[in-house]
Amino acid sequence: MTITAAAPPTRGGPADLALGFVTGGVIGASLTAFISGCVVGEVSLIVLGLALPSAYGLVFLLATSPRRAREAAVVPRTALAVIESLEAVRGEAGDVPVRFELSVAPEDAPAFRVEIRQDVNLVELADYQPRGIVVVEYPPDRPWKTRIVRRPTPDWEERAAGARVDSAPGPAMRSDSPEGCAPGFVTLIGLLLGVAAVLVLFRADLFDRDEGTGGASPGPSASSSSSSTTTVTSATGTVTLGPGQSMLDQGELRKAVESLTRDADKRRALTLVVQERLLTVVFSPGGMSGFDPRSLPYDRVPALVDKAGTGVGSPRSWQLTADGVTGRLTLRIVVTGDGGAGTLEADAHGKVLRRSGS
Repeated sequence: MTITAAAPPTRGGPADLALGFVTGGVIGASLTAFISGCVVGEVSLIVLGLALPSAYGLVFLLATSPRRAREAAVVPRTALAVIESLEAVRGEAGDVPVRFELSVAPEDAPAFRVEIRQDVNLVELADYQPRGIVVVEYPPDRPWKTRIVRRPTPDWEERAAGARVDSAPGPAMRSDSPEGCAPGFVTLIGLLLGVAAVLVLFRADLFDRDEGTGGASPGPSASSSSSSTTTVTSATGTVTLGPGQSMLDQGELRKAVESLTRDADKRRALTLVVQERLLTVVFSPGGMSGFDPRSLPYDRVPALVDKAGTGVGSPRSWQLTADGVTGRLTLRIVVTGDGGAGTLEADAHGKVLRRSGS
């Protein structure tokens, strides 16, 4: 059976540039708003950073739902095609992405040439050779979405075995984005404009916060003494003890936490991490949930660390993490030693909930 090829259909994609520009703008604006909001503790910026991509995704789904419904309603056509060339793009195991250039010859439509990428199992890769005949499916209105049928019906398999397909003239349509730097450049421009829009619209919140805080400096503050160093910003606070000291010493951990919160009576935290000589607190942005870091059962911490380290041999290091992101304060302690590692979980009152380890 001989099938003669005809001129291929063509397609264009100017809408892809506009979509890339808008997508880049949304990405730039949302990331800038969310990160800036976390740094300066501005809830409105955090909400904007989370709401903007969600709203964009919803609008995109609603706007494209009629088109997607029309595309889903199109019955794909089955045809024979000849492999003009193929090349494994990457990978050496499992499914290998392969670039195929095919001449597709439908029975009731002009033949066309198309370039696609399709994953092929490494074991089946030898079944595809140049000038080999394969069975394909494609939507009639989008022939660049042609896919090779791996398991055709017996009827189509028999037809492919005895067919000869001529090569289609002309350039091959591509299933991926058109070549060139224009799509990436337009997306980058949109991303930069999104960043600039957030910085301009919220410049007062980001750069002039000292006027709204009674002259308080917006930058990090640091103090040091012979025994410890304290650094506090709007988002985090750290205390580093000097040599020979430990957060397990009597009253040391409580004093370190109070040094980070003395200027903000109602300041809450998302997480608190304690190691031998280091305390790190991630503060909760204003209005968000968290826990009072001064409410931890400090008197119970040394005993909890000892209990977590039971059976690990000579302890080498320990870490306590207090997490209140979910609304319920949980203490997790990990102790490592010569004999392995031990873990312990306790509630806000220091009551042991579970323990595991060597």
